[in-house]
Amino acid sequence: VELTEETQKAVVNDFLRQQNATSPEALIQIVRSSGLSEEAFFDQLFRPARMAQIAQEQFGAKAEAHFLAQKERLDRVVYSLLRLNSQSKAQELYLRIAHGEANFSDLAGRFSEGMERDTNGMIGPVPLNQAHPTLSEKLRAAKPGMLLEPFRIDRWWVVARLERFAPASFDARMGAQMSMELLQEWLKEDTRRRVQGLSSNTDNGSKA
Repeated sequence: VELTEETQKAVVNDFLRQQNATSPEALIQIVRSSGLSEEAFFDQLFRPARMAQIAQEQFGAKAEAHFLAQKERLDRVVYSLLRLNSQSKAQELYLRIAHGEANFSDLAGRFSEGMERDTNGMIGPVPLNQAHPTLSEKLRAAKPGMLLEPFRIDRWWVVARLERFAPASFDARMGAQMSMELLQEWLKEDTRRRVQGLSSNTDNGSKA
């Protein structure tokens, strides 16, 4: 895959900024200290851009459909969470928060029995589907700032509040991400087929 001169310059400039280097001389020194030949160094440097170009050329037309199929995984939320073993305690803390008698983060830091206690109950931003399906469904239906009454998840009684919902949208950046995902899936499937073919040939050779 041949990159345009403009793309190559952009990749090099981004790399130099990451290295806090600003001059061509600095780039030469980085290449020398890498232990690679100049050709091998730039091959590695340009590889992600080449992969992105292949992904766009081969799968760009399918990117939006893939995005729509994966949207639930891509939507992100920030929410507050408080987990307790006791239904009555969960109801008590819920009412204190609802009536403005206490702060959610303070109560979560003091009383929550889950790992969210270490972050004062704050979770995210995280993919919406990363949460338990029951919690995910309730958060999707809620509006920012909405406090959810205690509900049961497994052995826990849960109090939750949606802080922020960030639905994924399809733009150029997302299109590039979806195209790359499709390329990676194709590469995995192609590798699987090749390995399977080699195994079949080996088996046939052994029988012969």
